[in-house]
Amino acid sequence: MRLWRQGLLAAATLLSASSALAADYRARLPQDETIYFVLPDRFENGDRANDRGGLNGDRLVTGYDPAHKGFYHGGDLKGLTARLDYLQGMGITAIWLAPVFKNKAVQGAPGKESAGYHGYWVTDFTQVDPHFGSEADMAAFVAAAHARGMKVYLDIIANHTADVIKYRECPKNDCAYRSRADYPYQTRGGVHGAPINPGFVGDRDVHQTAANFAKLKSPDFAYTPYVPAGEENLKVPGWLNDPIYYHNRGDSTFTGESSTMGDFSGLDDLYTEHPRVVAGFIEIFGNWIDRFKIDGYRIDTAQHVNPEFWAAFAPAMAARAKANGIDNFAIFGEVFTSDMDPARLARHTRVDKLPTVLDFAFRAAVAGTAGGTSPTSLLWRLFADDALYEGGTATAMQLPTFLGNHDDGRFAMTIRKQLPNISDDELLARDKLGHAMLLTLRGAPVIYSGDEQGFTGDGGDQDAREDMFASQVASYNDNKLVGTTATTAQSSFNTASPLYREIAALAALRQATPALRRGTQIVRAWGEAPGLFAVSRFDPVTGQEVLIAFNTATKPLDAQVEVEVTSLGFTALRGPCAAKASAPGSVRVTLPPLGYAICAGTK
Repeated sequence: MRLWRQGLLAAATLLSASSALAADYRARLPQDETIYFVLPDRFENGDRANDRGGLNGDRLVTGYDPAHKGFYHGGDLKGLTARLDYLQGMGITAIWLAPVFKNKAVQGAPGKESAGYHGYWVTDFTQVDPHFGSEADMAAFVAAAHARGMKVYLDIIANHTADVIKYRECPKNDCAYRSRADYPYQTRGGVHGAPINPGFVGDRDVHQTAANFAKLKSPDFAYTPYVPAGEENLKVPGWLNDPIYYHNRGDSTFTGESSTMGDFSGLDDLYTEHPRVVAGFIEIFGNWIDRFKIDGYRIDTAQHVNPEFWAAFAPAMAARAKANGIDNFAIFGEVFTSDMDPARLARHTRVDKLPTVLDFAFRAAVAGTAGGTSPTSLLWRLFADDALYEGGTATAMQLPTFLGNHDDGRFAMTIRKQLPNISDDELLARDKLGHAMLLTLRGAPVIYSGDEQGFTGDGGDQDAREDMFASQVASYNDNKLVGTTATTAQSSFNTASPLYREIAALAALRQATPALRRGTQIVRAWGEAPGLFAVSRFDPVTGQEVLIAFNTATKPLDAQVEVEVTSLGFTALRGPCAAKASAPGSVRVTLPPLGYAICAGTK
């Protein structure tokens, strides 16, 4: 506790010394940010003393094995703090941390164990995982980021905890999902079982009341849950140790009712319909705002939680933040999908009342166009569906957009998968083109740690979670980085790498050009083949037009593009731009293969 207070004092000192800067970053809207997503364990090792999280033993106890892709490697909050210059030099304005809460160090069946290095197997929601450092380290990191005008977003989980609860019917921990129809709450072990929970009428909608849930006495309706000896008090806060606060229906199939009530690959699925669980998580994550004055939450597995939970939770977090002087608190949910389906994403802003969601549809559209051979009409269809979100295009402007992530792989890997015979030069050009779309089109761009160095990975999950510091993982180190001859065997903080420079230049341009952050967007040109895609964005104060044009084809492009009749000339912000309009309302656009241009209109 003393160290935590010292950290908070350090935070207060730094913030007091930079009050003008603090006022500036607090005023920024979510779409003003250029976000960097990082797994602390894989970024930089600032303190080798915490590599094993204070535990003694081999990797199955400590979780530490830097040569294995599924275990802790040693990255921590001190390391991240020490590299803020590197991030700020790239134009990053907000840092999204994978969960830093204390995790179950190791879990998994014998021979299939892995570690909680990623942060998604939480046992204690109230403290920093010792592998990442201390409360003081967390406070110092937030203070250092804020002193630079950089925001801090935390990745949070309310859907599940670590895999602690077991079912007596499944000694191999392989319980299939059991539905409410086959295993109702008022009987034990099926429709013909012994009566339990008399008077409990279910957990849907209007039944989610304290009075109704007070009648739920037994968690044995589908399986017989128990907590193994020695782990009875593992979870914090203590109420999380009671199986009554979990669904206890077996593994989700990720379809139907199991999507919100099944265990996520064995992880204990919380009974988020229960008022005690709702109140508990509002208090847990409200306290993190109180303690560290963080600036936003990314919500893991949001689609696997009932909508009523988020409808209560999101406003409570916004209110807690406002009480701490944080008016523009960002909240964005993960609604994982591999398809370009904006309707599926938008539903969670309308039904769940989430302010925004991660724009998986954007990822799919850019992967198909800049990263493949899909027609540019794919991008037109993406933006045409912005009206589906609650709040329409104003909400779509705030959606965090991205090219790849830690779950389903990196953008460079996606390109190679679609174009297996691609040359190194074309791979770099397509990677740059994708990042140009990310940093200039509507939304709040998210850079996945390592993409700026040309990381490619071999797939999703553990195969896409390379180290930024010199790695010892053989399957990481056998990949050449995009645009260089380096590999992850060396420290990867090269500010001269071609993708770092490209992102830095685009991020600087984005911050200097309000139209690229807050400007409304009109699609100007698209086609049913690779080639031209163009949009205009408009300065929200002056109305100045900024034309952005992309060529997704591997041959040069020469075309007329519609613009405002008042845009009589153009100044090149990046790439080739015509000095004058061809005629009122039209300008000639010429682009090299896989090229782009950003042109500011003049009157």
